[in-house]
Parts: sequence; structure tokens; C-alpha cells
Amino acid sequence: MTAHPDPDAVVAGLARELETLRRRVDHLAALPRRVDDLAHLFARLADTTASGRGKPTGSAAPAWMDHPTDPSRAPESSRAARDAEQLLTTLAAWIGGVYLRYSDARQLPDCWLWHPDVVEELLWLHAAWLAAYQPGAPASAVGDWHDRQRPGVARRIHAYARLCSLEAHRPGGERHTPAPVAPTSDAAPVIAGWWAVTRDQPAPAPAQEQLDAAHRHAITRGRR
Repeated sequence: MTAHPDPDAVVAGLARELETLRRRVDHLAALPRRVDDLAHLFARLADTTASGRGKPTGSAAPAWMDHPTDPSRAPESSRAARDAEQLLTTLAAWIGGVYLRYSDARQLPDCWLWHPDVVEELLWLHAAWLAAYQPGAPASAVGDWHDRQRPGVARRIHAYARLCSLEAHRPGGERHTPAPVAPTSDAAPVIAGWWAVTRDQPAPAPAQEQLDAAHRHAITRGRR
């Protein structure tokens, strides 16, 4: 004898299936709105990236050691010289207005402009200060400038030139010296070939001329 299904159970099963289908349809109906929301979000992100908003942006620190040179022109007609003067003028104003306000920075020697390493340190410290205090920069950037960057520069400047003076840069002074040149730079082609091709072998032996130059360099350093 065949058993007939319970009508109530059938109706309940159909109701559950209908509810499941309704939920799926509702979910699909919400997809266009979600796609529109995502499109607006991506558009805002693209605008923020293009305009530079959303994160602090600071200017790159100018390089003094690697500043362009123009030896073929007189200083008054050289673009490189004018740019360098602008850098130093701006830096000097900031040194007087900000840097020297800190007591441990007052050891800056009078001859600081004659020390490329000191100028380089102060240029990047100035750039870091500008980045830390620009609108939108986190307060932690200011804290890092005070706690780590500025004291580090002041300490190194003291090490570079703590006993120096303007007189030391006059003719005959210990700081009145030619620009340094990398020792044995004439060996670069030989060393490059060895390193690129036969570095598993011993390095090429220094030439006698290089040994003589190194000896003269050691004597010069000992006199300073």
C-alpha cells in the first residue's frame, strides 16, 4: 500500500525552498549597488593617489657632495653655481632660525661652509624637518626629528669639525687641501675585469706606481 506524503510537510518544504530562493534573489539584487560602491571607492582612491593626498609627501633632500658642477663657466654665469648659492642661502636662514636654537647645536664652527660633509648633513636635516612639519605628517615624524635625526647630525658635525676654525682653511692651514680623490682609482678597469670574469682567482697584484701613490697618500695623511 503506497503511503501518501503529508501535505503539511510538503508545504513546509516548499516554503523553505521559496525562502532560500528569495534570499538568493535579494543577494543578487544588491550586487549592482555593491559594484557601484566599489567603483566610487576606486575612483576616490585614484584621485587621492593622483593628487598626492592621503599620505605626507616631502621633498627629496638635495645633495651637496654630488651637486652638479660646471667647471667650463665662470661662477656668475653658471647655473650650477646659482643653484648652489640658493641652496646655501636657504640653508643658512634655516640654521639661524631653527637649528641653532638648540643648545647642543651651537658648536657649529664658523667654517661650516668650508666643510662639504657638514653642509650635506645640514641639507638633509633641513629636508627632514620640512617633511616632519608639513600638513598631514604624523606627529611621530616630529618626534623622530627631535629624538634621533637632529641629535645625530649635531653629534656628527661636532666630530667632523669640533677643533676647526676659519684660519685652518687659509693657505698653509691643515684644512687648505685639494679635494680628495679615491685611492688607486686607476685600477678600476683591471679590478672590474677580474671581478666580472675571474673572481675565483686571486686579485690582480697592485702596480708599483699604485704602491708609491699609496705611500705618498699615507705620508700626507700623517701630516694633517
